[in-house]
Amino acid sequence: MSLIDVPAGQLAAVVSYLEMRAPPLKHALPASPLELHRIEDPAPAAYRELFRQVGAPWLWFSRLIMPDAALAAILDHPGVELFDVRDGDAVVGMLELDRRSAGQCELAFVGLIPAYAGQGHGRWLLAEAIERAWSGDAVERVHVHTCSLDHPAALNAYCRAGFVAVRRKVETFIDPRLADILPRGTAPQVPLLDPSLDSASS
Repeated sequence: MSLIDVPAGQLAAVVSYLEMRAPPLKHALPASPLELHRIEDPAPAAYRELFRQVGAPWLWFSRLIMPDAALAAILDHPGVELFDVRDGDAVVGMLELDRRSAGQCELAFVGLIPAYAGQGHGRWLLAEAIERAWSGDAVERVHVHTCSLDHPAALNAYCRAGFVAVRRKVETFIDPRLADILPRGTAPQVPLLDPSLDSASS
């Protein structure tokens, strides 16, 4: 067993990659008052705001720093399907399916804003995501990845839904709070280790 130092100003996470090679047995979708609505022409700014609302508690930031042209190229691709989750007129979550690789569908981003967590809505959303992922033409594999900084129930939820873990990696990356991508008070469950404070105290 060994410990590996994480560079100052960075975070480390264990990333778990999961997949399905066949659709799960058909069951009635869990009941929910929420609805999915396809976003046909997503604007990068509106997308980033939704991404931030859903993902900031778990330190999602990849799409927040992506240049507009690169993000638009993904969102406008015919193989990418983007949905918002609505409670009446309120947008409370997102689902992004990526079919850009032939025969595959990735659950790229799935999530709800914090106020809707822990109420069973996530189970409904994941069931909807899986059903829609397998509805594409000639889909042979549906896959997703999650990391140890995500919601603590995420990995178990994917496994209960029928995904199988196939590999793990350790990822290091800049702490988005130190890079001013997210506010410093974001994700208080992940300690903020500010290297400037460490050097000042030494």
